[in-house]
Amino acid sequence: MFKDGMAGMMKKAQQIQDNIKQVQAEIKNLSATGKAAGSCVEITLNSEHIVTDIKILDEVMNDKELLEDLILSAMNDAVRQISEASSAKMKTATGGMNLPF
Repeated sequence: MFKDGMAGMMKKAQQIQDNIKQVQAEIKNLSATGKAAGSCVEITLNSEHIVTDIKILDEVMNDKELLEDLILSAMNDAVRQISEASSAKMKTATGGMNLPF
């Protein structure tokens, strides 16, 4: 009986490991666009937190301090989105277990 229980646990562990590999591949394809002040500033990041695109409306170009704040806010928004999406996907793959990655 213990052998069947152990075999079942090993099978479940292998399934979780396979799910994690699949999700890790999906996470590599994630991107997120952080926005500030509506869409005055938009910054797009990939899953490795590399900026892939920036859009800035002309209306905010004349105020340096405002523009700096908007860039910071948009960047943080994009980073948060990537983090939340990655965590949600990984939680699904592990069946809700908190495993370190």
